[in-house]
Amino acid sequence: MILDTLKNSLRYEALSPRFAQAFAFLRHVDGTQTLGRHELDGDNVFALVQKYTTKPVEAALFEAHRRYIDVQFVHSGRETILWAPLAAMRETTMPYDDKKEAALFKLIPEVTSLHLSAGHFTIFFPEDAHAPTLLWDQPGEVFKVVVKVKVA
Repeated sequence: MILDTLKNSLRYEALSPRFAQAFAFLRHVDGTQTLGRHELDGDNVFALVQKYTTKPVEAALFEAHRRYIDVQFVHSGRETILWAPLAAMRETTMPYDDKKEAALFKLIPEVTSLHLSAGHFTIFFPEDAHAPTLLWDQPGEVFKVVVKVKVA
């Protein structure tokens, strides 16, 4: 898991040409992008533009992916994302679904809370369970882009 600000994104582009595509897209996000899927490189790299109201932790589930790395970027608003190692997940609520490219798990008490405000991003690898879209103090509107980067 990585947490940083978009101004430092160049250092992560060296991880893969796919990360370079992801961050090139994110540097042009201005909050006017249409919601939904944006193709960057077919199924190798694509962006999901979202707008939502953050929710209480009681509504949260951990998620984990196998084929994609998530680059989650908050353009505006703020949210909390819970993180824990996938190996620490104890109770599955949805087994891995290849179509949804996700597995879901009940919350555990041993978590790390990540607080993201405008300009922050996280990178979640397949071994990172994460529970996004959670409120930070109080519910708020978030404009967020999740770039899905296919594992090479």
